[in-house]
Amino acid sequence: MLCVKDKGSTAPPATDEEPPQTLPPLDFSTFVLSLASTAMVHLGQLPRPEGEAVQRDLPAAKQAIDMLNMLEEKTRGNLDESEQKLLRSVLYDLRVAYVDASKATK
Repeated sequence: MLCVKDKGSTAPPATDEEPPQTLPPLDFSTFVLSLASTAMVHLGQLPRPEGEAVQRDLPAAKQAIDMLNMLEEKTRGNLDESEQKLLRSVLYDLRVAYVDASKATK
């Protein structure tokens, strides 16, 4: 478990009016989709979370795709059928999108 010490945060304390932000449950599918979303942002197919203009960053997209590929290799034989299908499908779609984006920049 990661413990982080508070070093005198200057952020104002949360008020009772702000509901705590709930995050989706973390499972393998959520993790894969998170990495895939990152790659899609870098491919310029999704808007950036900060509301910035959509722009391509092919090296960053490739790195996210490579991480998913490494995850596929390292988890081979340890995933259930639905997890395998999701990872294969996401990788296929991202690889096609990467090739298309690469061709568009030439």
